[in-house]
Amino acid sequence: MGAALHTGENTMFEIKFTDDALEDLEIFPRSEQREILASLESQLTLDAAKENEDRRRLHFNGVAEWEIRLDNDVRVFYDVDIQTETVKIEAVGKRFLR
Repeated sequence: MGAALHTGENTMFEIKFTDDALEDLEIFPRSEQREILASLESQLTLDAAKENEDRRRLHFNGVAEWEIRLDNDVRVFYDVDIQTETVKIEAVGKRFLR
């Protein structure tokens, strides 16, 4: 699954999901899936490889190089390839409070 995304600088990023990430996404209700996809499109079109309060570069964790926190405690782990202008979603999950 891929979505072509345009940045303000006419750079086009394509968001791709691994099979595992697509399986992760299927756990969420359809309405929440739409919210997650919309948030990813709006937040990863520009500066996907730049840290901010919701997005951070991870130390090696075996899943992905980046994490973004979305509403409702949703966490998305992804990698960015600047050369190919691709964002690859590796995993989608929900953080549960203890």
